[in-house]
Amino acid sequence: MLNIKTGRIVIVTGASQGIGLAIATTFLNHGDTVIGCAYSDIQKAPQAQQLLQQFPDRFVYHSVDVTKTEDISRFVELAEHQFGRIDIVVSNAGKNVFKGIDCDEEDWQHNFNLNLRSHWHLAKCCRPALTKSQGVIIVITSNHAFSTMPGCAPYNISKRALLSLVQSLTIEWGPEIRTVGIAPGFIDTAGNQAWFDSHPDAALSRAKTIAKHPVGRLGRSEEVGDLCLFLSSDAAGFIAGTTIVMDGGRSAIMQDPD
Repeated sequence: MLNIKTGRIVIVTGASQGIGLAIATTFLNHGDTVIGCAYSDIQKAPQAQQLLQQFPDRFVYHSVDVTKTEDISRFVELAEHQFGRIDIVVSNAGKNVFKGIDCDEEDWQHNFNLNLRSHWHLAKCCRPALTKSQGVIIVITSNHAFSTMPGCAPYNISKRALLSLVQSLTIEWGPEIRTVGIAPGFIDTAGNQAWFDSHPDAALSRAKTIAKHPVGRLGRSEEVGDLCLFLSSDAAGFIAGTTIVMDGGRSAIMQDPD
């Protein structure tokens, strides 16, 4: 069994639900301390409330608007002040901004503030602490960074840019800080279920989507958490400057099955 040291201080953004919540839970179950944040107040984040009840000594939650650089700076300052160090940063916060390439400037700017600039600024704020701890940054992007569909701009454009962010952080901040990216595909979250439910036949829509994945199923949020746990460990110490696609083989298909 892989031996991964415990007791680390981990920042996870977008930790109130979905993939971010699963990542936070994985590190907590492993014995680490997690400082999580999301846009929602804790009163409107019932799943984060459950983590606070389950791990009262090792989970902290803050409401942070990551489109505001001052909010990110304050969040990192609080985390380092409370725990004295930061060992791992999982930069996960973001959302689908599917407006199409003809989107207006407001949507374009909001997308890049949320899905690109926030990751860059979080990394900059955490750099001094991570340099001291010889820490790890994990950037969560998307398989849309590699190939996309009509109507998914400008989201896919910012996600593509995150590939370069991972590379630049690696070559400019290494070897003190190791950076790696993860590009999840279709993960079975409440948000994606809402997308299925928007179709006339939700069950049929789900079945068609599953059929497009060679592994025969959708991804689980917990699998992203497990990959984060591995990539943050010394066992993954030679993995840097790259983004790992986890999409159930979806990107290997040249043409969808009928």
